[in-house]
Amino acid sequence: MTAVVGDAAVGGAEWQLCAHCRSLVYRKRLQRNRSVCPECGRHERLTARERVRQLFDAGSATPLDFQVDPGDPLGFVDTRPYPERIRSAQRKTGLAEAVLCVRGTIGGSPVVAAVMDFDFMGGSLGTAVGELVTRAAEHALDRRIPLLLVTASGGARMQEGALALMQMAKTSQALAELDEAGILTVSLITDPTFGGVAASYATLCDVIVIEPGARLGFAGPRVIEQTIGRVLPTGLQTAEFLLDHGMVDMVCPRAALPATLARILSFGVRDRAERPSGARTARLVHDGGELVAGSPWETVQQARDPHRPTTLDYIHAMLEDFEELHGDRLASDCTSVVGGLARLDDVPLVVLGNQKGHTATELAACNFGMATPAGYRKAARLMRLAAKLRLPLLTLVDTPGAYPGPEAEEQGQAVAIADNLRIMTRLPVPVVAVVTGEGGSGGALAIAVANRVLAFSNAVYSVISPEGCAAILWKDAAQAPRAAEALRLETRHLLALGIIDGVIPEPEGGAQADPALAAERLGHAVKSTLEELSGLDARQLIAERRLRFRSFGTLPPV
Repeated sequence: MTAVVGDAAVGGAEWQLCAHCRSLVYRKRLQRNRSVCPECGRHERLTARERVRQLFDAGSATPLDFQVDPGDPLGFVDTRPYPERIRSAQRKTGLAEAVLCVRGTIGGSPVVAAVMDFDFMGGSLGTAVGELVTRAAEHALDRRIPLLLVTASGGARMQEGALALMQMAKTSQALAELDEAGILTVSLITDPTFGGVAASYATLCDVIVIEPGARLGFAGPRVIEQTIGRVLPTGLQTAEFLLDHGMVDMVCPRAALPATLARILSFGVRDRAERPSGARTARLVHDGGELVAGSPWETVQQARDPHRPTTLDYIHAMLEDFEELHGDRLASDCTSVVGGLARLDDVPLVVLGNQKGHTATELAACNFGMATPAGYRKAARLMRLAAKLRLPLLTLVDTPGAYPGPEAEEQGQAVAIADNLRIMTRLPVPVVAVVTGEGGSGGALAIAVANRVLAFSNAVYSVISPEGCAAILWKDAAQAPRAAEALRLETRHLLALGIIDGVIPEPEGGAQADPALAAERLGHAVKSTLEELSGLDARQLIAERRLRFRSFGTLPPV
């Protein structure tokens, strides 16, 4: 048996040697597995046509025959004239350029796609590539349907000089126009995506999906090592590294891509005039006198009970089609804030909230629900996405407060919280916040500047924790029960003060006693509240929300 890297004829059958694990794989098996090595999971490169066949619904993809000609603006010659290189790439790939533009459906959702092919001069970004991507974006804009960008590139095309550089601005401008029009954009990052493509349209999309092991970065490894004279750390610029550092939303195996993209794209295709209808009856308490007066300190303990449902528990119990999005696009993915796209009784929305946990391990992994600046920046990303797509925003508040550590201060905790407060005051969509457990200080308010603020009956909401208040004012943390009484942090007092608009009664024994019933009641309350807000346009929603918060602490006329 003879085996070589690449294709080999063995016993009359074609085989391929995996470049990663060195396993000899039967070619037809590899193709059935979407060109993913069945032994180690390595995702081999696909041509643009192979990618379209794998992603699009059968028979739906129609080529967009945009005629472009890169020309030879510099008369560039290295070992071969530039036009000769273009012709060679065209013969090799059967494409006119390094991008294939198509329109079709994925999971029934219409989409325009620009799919790059690395085999065409390394997927380099030149004038023709920039023009094709821009025309695909304009086509999506004209038809008001989502844009999908599948990237594979080594960087800008040197043979076109500064004209190639200008394509970064040109394509970024095209995506900005889609942002202004409220049209969903999604990028699928494949290996490799570097240089001008990475620093423009690949990373400007609303949702960034990346294949396992794919590399994404501004400078390629050889450029970095040659420039700074250092060997790169293992794993730098890989999909998994990027997810941990907040640069992408998800790492998705190739087999799951069609279904995942279908769910995401479905949120970008809907009637913009759509409003919630058929709201379920919700039992909301608006009079604090109807609530049982108990021990404030005991209520604090109830709100902190680790057995209470978490934000993710509520999301999975009451919402459908949840697609979690990750990262602040800056440095990190804070596990204390979770969120993404979802549906409540077929009504699409953006949901986000503080995440705690039930066990000591889970609580520690989520930093006990105390968000870092990255968490608030991730929340801000989701808020802006809701505004762009004109989707209602639901926030679930359950935090003792923002994380107070030195690294949070170094990363701008106060700035991140302040930015969220400002963003929420001008969101042109219905915003509903629900305090499900603890509502602690500015860390809670940073995701609770809403048109309607609700709370579970055993939730608390305060400027500071009882322990913190006792330590500052009584110089004795043991006075926390006394501080809890003085802070009036229970829902009956919050209703009287107008801090919250309604209370969701908890099951007997608290939400932790019957999480399914608690989630059902939460869903009813949110649905009816969104129905109440659905008659308001963007201007009215903003004005009402601003008036709500403007009124707090207003002194009566003398």
